[in-house]
Amino acid sequence: MKNKFIVIYNDLVKALRQGEFKAGDTLPSENELTIRFETSRETIRKALNLLSQNGYIQKVRGKGSVILDHSKFEFPVSGLTSFHELSNQLGQTVKTHVHELFLETANNQLRSRLNCSEDMRIWKISRSREIDGERIILDKDYILEDVVPGLTKSVAEHSIYDYIENQLELEISFAKKEIVVEPVTEEDKAHLDLDNHSQVAVIRSYVYLADATLFQYTESRHRPDKFQFVDFARRTK
Repeated sequence: MKNKFIVIYNDLVKALRQGEFKAGDTLPSENELTIRFETSRETIRKALNLLSQNGYIQKVRGKGSVILDHSKFEFPVSGLTSFHELSNQLGQTVKTHVHELFLETANNQLRSRLNCSEDMRIWKISRSREIDGERIILDKDYILEDVVPGLTKSVAEHSIYDYIENQLELEISFAKKEIVVEPVTEEDKAHLDLDNHSQVAVIRSYVYLADATLFQYTESRHRPDKFQFVDFARRTK
């Protein structure tokens, strides 16, 4: 079981994302939170420290824990999180639209990206992600068929990672990522609600299994005003 302060932290993050508290407000006092969560003051302090470290609150002497603006959706850079898992944390109405799902022979560019031979077949999946009525992410996935067979539209609408881990019983281990800003493409215009934005933030990911098999290349294209890409770094000496 998780440490209790982690559970409290997650509950408070959910409350913040669902609008129970607004930017500029203060959280209830430590004493009030100990009553709310039926725990010790020390446990509450650990949860508040984690909120502070991750940019949700700023502790102000004489005022308490002031809530910072988190109007943008957080997308973890260093983590390996599926949209389905992220959507469970948002507390908002989400939907996936599958635009393409088919097998193709790897072209030169894909062979280079996935380090595969020219006779390998690759799933091409194009999906837009809708949050509260706006399509703001376009995911373009390329996945080796010999590693991940049997993909369907239903799987793509739900969670490909859930299918890989729980149906195929494979272990997804790590990814290499790069983030760039690129001009909007015709495909972006066709599938995203761009709200006059001329650029998108793009995360390119190379995803590996536990045995170091590279099986997926993804371009995840985001409307830039809706996301902040977050990481946690600790200074070491």
